[in-house]
Amino acid sequence: MSAKILIVEDDPSLTELIKYNLESEGFSVEIEMDGEEGLYNAQDNAPDLILLDWMLPNLSGIEICRRLRRHKNTKNIPIIMLTAKGEESDKIRGLETGADDYITKPFSPKELIARIKAILRRIRPALSEQSLEYAGIEMDLASHKIKRDGVMIHLGPTEFNILKFLMENPCRVFSREQLLDMVWGNDIYVEVRTIDVHIRRLRKALNDGNKENLIRTVRSAGYSLDYDQ
Repeated sequence: MSAKILIVEDDPSLTELIKYNLESEGFSVEIEMDGEEGLYNAQDNAPDLILLDWMLPNLSGIEICRRLRRHKNTKNIPIIMLTAKGEESDKIRGLETGADDYITKPFSPKELIARIKAILRRIRPALSEQSLEYAGIEMDLASHKIKRDGVMIHLGPTEFNILKFLMENPCRVFSREQLLDMVWGNDIYVEVRTIDVHIRRLRKALNDGNKENLIRTVRSAGYSLDYDQ
């Protein structure tokens, strides 16, 4: 089943770029370049996910998000805000209004697609894929098989779960505490530095054969899966 994506964005070149990449991934795409028309489309057609620009003619993305969250027919539609606003306060405002995620322009189509797939897996699992792919790493979620550049990689269950989470959220930095909560759950106590041991094992497996290291250590912050380091 192909997910329906509504793009509400008034930059023609950007909308065409996003549309091309999404359709290449098998998504069904509609475009609205006006805020009010975007709201009406979302209310009438209930897409599976909305890519919503912050600054739009006639009605802002923030107001669209606010109105969609008020009504029972649209309140659960996943929304990713697209904006040139990169300040933390703007991001918080967007998320508090009801957006599920936030991506700052300029962004790579690969990162956007990864974010879309992560949200659909979490919110609408019937639309999700059974595999993940990032920078030559292929993860089959059904069989728990992993390849990098076509070569099979063997991981323990903890390393598999860490890699799965990072592949669902590429280019984003997560603290050790966040990774522990996502992989082990916040009801289980695990020493924080335990994550470093599993990251070392994961890197060793992924980098076998002197391959490029894709897991970035961010000083005083945590770890990120990032091809453009």
